Amino acid sequence: MFKDGIKEAIISERNAIEEMERSLDYDNLENICQLINNCQGKIIFLGVGKSGHVCKKLAATFSSTGTPSFFVHGTEACHGDLGMIEKKDIVILMSNSGTTKEVTQNLEPIKKIGAATIAFTSNPNSKLALECDYKIIYPKLKEADHLNLAPTNSSTMCLVLGDAIACAISKSNNFTKDDFYNFHPNGALGESLRKQQNNK
Repeated sequence: MFKDGIKEAIISERNAIEEMERSLDYDNLENICQLINNCQGKIIFLGVGKSGHVCKKLAATFSSTGTPSFFVHGTEACHGDLGMIEKKDIVILMSNSGTTKEVTQNLEPIKKIGAATIAFTSNPNSKLALECDYKIIYPKLKEADHLNLAPTNSSTMCLVLGDAIACAISKSNNFTKDDFYNFHPNGALGESLRKQQNNK
């Protein structure tokens, strides 16, 4: 009853990642990675809804791999959380459509603060892409659900691309297992790394 639908969705998301890999502007991503790597402040991910959940995960991944980062909710930002953002920071604003009001409403106040902005969207002609200082564009593809409504392929591409950027920056900085352990001393990963350190 369900297995065909499960397989279809998995194949759809796999194909979306492959399509993204073929279509990315890698020279642009190289410049953005360099920008992030040179940041003197923190990398801030801002979004709402499913994009917000992806932002939270990416902020955690960036932080644990050596790039200080945190998440700001798009709605809460305009209710005082903009105070978390400083001029030396970089704000990555995520919206698949690039028109999400709860995200785009933060562009003007962030510009007043002076932080650099990066759009993370599938719409290169959107308000978000056109008004940010930099942009990361991934393909606009049909979603994996039968209604073509639930963020599935789009959110997966954002997650994979964000992880890839974090990993590339971490690798370029020669981030080590010891460094990772400093940020992740607990859990199964922390226990494994602690044993490795004790066996040196």
